[in-house]
Amino acid sequence: MRRIWEGLVAFEHRGTGTAQERVAASWLRAFLEAEGYAVRLQPFRAPASWGPEVLAISLALGLGAALDQVWLAVLGFYGFWAYFSGWPRPWQALFARARSQNVLAEAGKGPRTLVLMAHYDTAKTYWTYDPKRVRGFRATFLLNAALAALTVPAARWGGLAGAALGVYFLVQAGLLGWRELTAPYVNGANDNATGVAVATRLFLDLAHRPPAGWRVVLALTGAEETGAAGAEALCRSGELPHDAWILNVDNVGAGGLYFATGEGMLAYYPYRGPLVEAAARIPGARPVAYRLAYFDTLPCARRGRTVLTLVRLEGGVPPNWHWPTDRPEAVDWAAVEETLEAARRILDDVLAGFAQAATAGSGR
Repeated sequence: MRRIWEGLVAFEHRGTGTAQERVAASWLRAFLEAEGYAVRLQPFRAPASWGPEVLAISLALGLGAALDQVWLAVLGFYGFWAYFSGWPRPWQALFARARSQNVLAEAGKGPRTLVLMAHYDTAKTYWTYDPKRVRGFRATFLLNAALAALTVPAARWGGLAGAALGVYFLVQAGLLGWRELTAPYVNGANDNATGVAVATRLFLDLAHRPPAGWRVVLALTGAEETGAAGAEALCRSGELPHDAWILNVDNVGAGGLYFATGEGMLAYYPYRGPLVEAAARIPGARPVAYRLAYFDTLPCARRGRTVLTLVRLEGGVPPNWHWPTDRPEAVDWAAVEETLEAARRILDDVLAGFAQAATAGSGR
């Protein structure tokens, strides 16, 4: 497990759509092939950054309010709500200009599918992720959501309120433009080299002796940091049956262990099913309704699939989240190993329960 993590953190970064992300995918493929598994790279188009689309939404909100253009404010408000709810947008393809890829391997055969998921790409930093401000990230986001809704009546009524809201969102657009031009990518030792290490180790353990009746899939996704585009591409591809169980691991290198009971920055998608029920039985793991951002499970949860994400948090946020301090020296390896053991217990629980139910059913 440590060898996987060390291999990923050796890259300066693994930014979505960059050469470093592609080389990291090739490294993961070579690692798994050396372990004896057939590996496929699943290519797809994705945004290189979330910034340009959110910048365009901010421009629509700002210009709509400032110029009394109701239609433009409505378009911006819809874009804001749809983007942060994970809904499809008709203009998405305009921003999906980068090439990314998922790294897929599988073992075992059977009518049921278990997916072990983690993203390997890394994010650009931004001033809102500064440790002095990041705990207010959620409050700032909700303020922006409320102000985005107000741009529609402000554009209709005009006057000083519309002008003030327009300036506010135009400044937001300017800050996002500056980010795109100047912000560096983070190393991603915690987010998410730790998750890849845990998910891959779980896969190797299960693949050595696959549970009867189960196909086990390892899905190491690209472009999570730019809208969970890798997980979205995987869901759309038809590779996974609708009744697949998906265990996602993200940011598990420091902090207390949590299991998400649902997620959604605006629209909220609760998790249901045996994975989250088993996680609730793990000593020391706490539940969290994750509203801060999104995981790779968002496209799956939105489709009603059985999912679970394990994450570690400090004060409600992942340690060193999208900040230059997300370096190898900030990772507590004991936390990674504890997460692996918790994930093993969850899988042992649900797989044993499924086997017992199947045996009882066949005996009737």
